[in-house]
Amino acid sequence: MAVASSSAADALAQRFLYEFPREAAKRMESLPADEMARLLASQPPGKVMLVWEALIPGIAALIFDLLPAKAAHALLADMDRGRSAVMLSRLPPERWDSLLESLPESLAGELRQLMTYPPDSAGSLMDTKIFAFRGDTTAETALNLFRQSRARPTRQVLIVDDGNRLMARVPIETVALADGKATLESMARPPIAVVTGTDPREEVVDKLNKLKLEELPVIDIDGRLLGLIRPAGLVEAVAEEASVDMQTMVGASKDERALSSSLFAVRKRLPWLQINLLTAFLAASVVALFEDTISRYTALAVLLPVVAGQSGNAGAQALAVTMRGLALREIGTGHWLKVLSKETVAGLLNGIGIAITCSIGVYVWSGSLGLCAVIASSMILSMVAAGAAGALVPIVLKRLGQDPAQSSSIVLTTVTDVAGFFSFLGIATALQSMLE
Repeated sequence: MAVASSSAADALAQRFLYEFPREAAKRMESLPADEMARLLASQPPGKVMLVWEALIPGIAALIFDLLPAKAAHALLADMDRGRSAVMLSRLPPERWDSLLESLPESLAGELRQLMTYPPDSAGSLMDTKIFAFRGDTTAETALNLFRQSRARPTRQVLIVDDGNRLMARVPIETVALADGKATLESMARPPIAVVTGTDPREEVVDKLNKLKLEELPVIDIDGRLLGLIRPAGLVEAVAEEASVDMQTMVGASKDERALSSSLFAVRKRLPWLQINLLTAFLAASVVALFEDTISRYTALAVLLPVVAGQSGNAGAQALAVTMRGLALREIGTGHWLKVLSKETVAGLLNGIGIAITCSIGVYVWSGSLGLCAVIASSMILSMVAAGAAGALVPIVLKRLGQDPAQSSSIVLTTVTDVAGFFSFLGIATALQSMLE
């Protein structure tokens, strides 16, 4: 009689799981994880698939981690690939790696591809070990599940629908202070911003800076919640972006690392060094145009590096500020005229200040008022040109669809050298009578 009662109870439980999966999932979520795992493992995977899909994603991952290998394999084979990838990503790396190794190669390859993101994408920065809830979950239940799961601290509770699509959020302090019976949907607010797993790192940094966010949800193309980008990931993103810009501005590849091989470094750097050599010859050709003037007034050769050095520094300052504005999305290509005007005026005023100081020094050294007039005039012109070039070079590259950081300094150095040499020697040639 007892056996018959047990069989009837099992049959009733199976029917409940099959016919009312959402209700069954809600009831099961109040049970210990090991008990839920035993119950679901005893059922054919195909029969309880709807129950799995109705479970809160974090709880589903906890249960899945406790399943026997055979049940886990069968479940992965039948489950939607996207949901499988999301669930696996919430497991410890060694656990999902061992599961994938025991799956058929085609299935394992498909799941690995879904779980892998480019190194400069939002997916590579996110934390997948997060908890999300349905809207009808109570505040008390949500807090209890957070404590049981030992999830990392968070600033918000995320709400998803039955398909694990992100629907809303609730600040964690609101949940903590709410009545225990209040549902999360009664406190819900729309997400401020989201990114997809394949969005570039620059877009992540852009949204975080503009919206002053501390956490940023990551979703897939179907809106399913994948993870959360936390402050540690943000710091890494900003640091990586800054280091990449530093390398590309001087012609080094963004793929090169400190311990990369010498041959790799040569392969990536040599083409830009060759280009830099050509631009150096261009600047030298400007000097060659005024060879007669230099041979007559050797003091000009002494002062050439002064003009080139000052204009180069001025251009580098303008370039750094403009590059930062583009990287943080403070400016776009449409702001080119404002940026150009600002840097031109700054170059003019700085040029006047430097010209006065330089003229005093040159007069003390040479005693020639003519030489002072030449270097003062050329200093002002070259610094104005340097400021304008520092503003325009990255904006023009951006407008052309190129990376604005890519070897900007090489282009800028050419412009400042040519402008500095031409203005200095050209003015000296025009004012030869004052140099006698």
